[in-house]
Amino acid sequence: MTPVHVTVWDETNGTGAPAVFVHNIFTWGSDKEYGFAAQRPLAAHHRLILVDRRGYGGSPDTDCSDYEVDAEDLIQVIAGGAHLVGHGNGGLAAIIAASKRPDLVRSLALIQPAAFHVAHDHPAIATMLRRVRATDSAGQTPPTLTPEQFLYASTTGIGLPAPQATPRRLRAVATSMRERPVWEAKLHLEPLRTAPWPTLIICGTWEDAPPLYREYVGEPLIACAEALASAVQGRLLRVPGYYPHTQEPNAVNAALSELWRRAG
Repeated sequence: MTPVHVTVWDETNGTGAPAVFVHNIFTWGSDKEYGFAAQRPLAAHHRLILVDRRGYGGSPDTDCSDYEVDAEDLIQVIAGGAHLVGHGNGGLAAIIAASKRPDLVRSLALIQPAAFHVAHDHPAIATMLRRVRATDSAGQTPPTLTPEQFLYASTTGIGLPAPQATPRRLRAVATSMRERPVWEAKLHLEPLRTAPWPTLIICGTWEDAPPLYREYVGEPLIACAEALASAVQGRLLRVPGYYPHTQEPNAVNAALSELWRRAG
């Protein structure tokens, strides 16, 4: 039994190749707003396994969410071999898991992964890191806010509508506030570059995003996706918008289906 909760969608009677999804912050695997609910049609041909990282969804609480721990959890989930899909911070965990156990991976898809170390010297990412560190040194770190205040500041503060502050959402936000900083991750990409399976990186174009959201989040994520695709010799797919798998599910689902078909 894995140490985390998973949701399974499968219309193949157990005959479809498994695909494991791991989510970003503020959310959980089957979440309709930020998670992978829009990918459910893929269950017609694959066994979809949606992981709730520790502290999110149906998984147990944690004092500090850590991408290294998430990666070890993922390795247990994909123990029999699976396609692996990660979004944001979940994408970082997926990279670490795939680099540690490439033998268990059939393909790797990363949706705007938070792998900022790959391009830490890019101007957009360097600016983001300076902004974060300045905020921390000024004593304005997330623990001074409640989860509801943090959710509001992280959405409406950059021009986005705030999702409903349900207990489940606020628990996810509280865990996100305790995430180990993703820019501390030191990644080993050689196993991904030399792997026999294909890698796909999906990134939004961000042209219609609220200006502050595009500046603070979008530009660093675009730089990260471009650098990562080059580093591992993966395919880079750009789709309109800023939340690819929820805003453009048809394009993302088609790309995942093609990736899995090529992987065999």
